[in-house]
Amino acid sequence: MSDSMPTQNPIVSPEDVTRPETVVIAKDVAEPTDLLYCEDLEIGMQWLSPWRTISADDVRAFSELTGDYDPLHNENGKESPLPRSPFGRPVAHGLLGLSVLAGLSTEHPRAATLALVSVSDWNFENPVFFGERVRVRTTVESSEPHGRRAAKITWHRQLISDDGRTLQQGKFVTLVASNKRYLRQPK
Repeated sequence: MSDSMPTQNPIVSPEDVTRPETVVIAKDVAEPTDLLYCEDLEIGMQWLSPWRTISADDVRAFSELTGDYDPLHNENGKESPLPRSPFGRPVAHGLLGLSVLAGLSTEHPRAATLALVSVSDWNFENPVFFGERVRVRTTVESSEPHGRRAAKITWHRQLISDDGRTLQQGKFVTLVASNKRYLRQPK
């Protein structure tokens, strides 16, 4: 894997897809379970999450939670007014994919996150099909101090399938705590 920043629509190589679920970084500074503070993060560091399969039950539960019962997300397709799905088979909600990505990336890396600031430049590039295995690649894109006790970290995140397709990608910006304690000076 190159040290360059991700391209707009990269294709994940088969060797990237089959790597073990460990931290993927240039130097060995952390284990997947270590809590990382803003001082531990460097531009270009990357992680791969474990795999997760998107099931028909996941799609049904997401429909019930959100009220989105669009026929595109119906596993049997019988209720669809369309003669055939434009994708040839039912697809999961795009926002379900984004939600799974957010969940998988909370532990890979396990950062001392204080808040989600924004999601930007998000692209839904390929559909997520029922039964598809997905994982997240997270790359530190930038870091800037935010007050005395945190940094604003921009992450590039990709939801990728086991066949190497980029399904979704974009930027998450979070506040990550510092591991340094700053005591207030007495007045």
